[in-house]
Amino acid sequence: MRPIIHPAITDVTVEGILYALSDPVRVEIFMSMAAADCAKPCSAYGEVKNRKLPKSSLSQHIKVLREAGLIRSQRQGVEIRNTTRCTELADKFGDLISGIVNAYQRQNSAKRKSKRA
Repeated sequence: MRPIIHPAITDVTVEGILYALSDPVRVEIFMSMAAADCAKPCSAYGEVKNRKLPKSSLSQHIKVLREAGLIRSQRQGVEIRNTTRCTELADKFGDLISGIVNAYQRQNSAKRKSKRA
């Protein structure tokens, strides 16, 4: 089994975070992880906006989030469980992550309102 590699918090960059969260699917996955009360397997995030993701796409999205330093993945038996690194990120970047997520939510809310009108 290949080891799961996480960047040290000192190696996490704003550029990496912005790249990882530039994809709407990854933002949705990240927000779901942040809302979870415990570490969950990858399969828990396999549906985004009522659309089932192929396993290969889900794995790639999770890999990008992990390599950007946004999440931590740990093996438990045959599963890999994922959690966010929000506390560490907040210590290093302040309100950056919550600001990005809030802006994304406002943007989506505005899009939904304009579609209804």
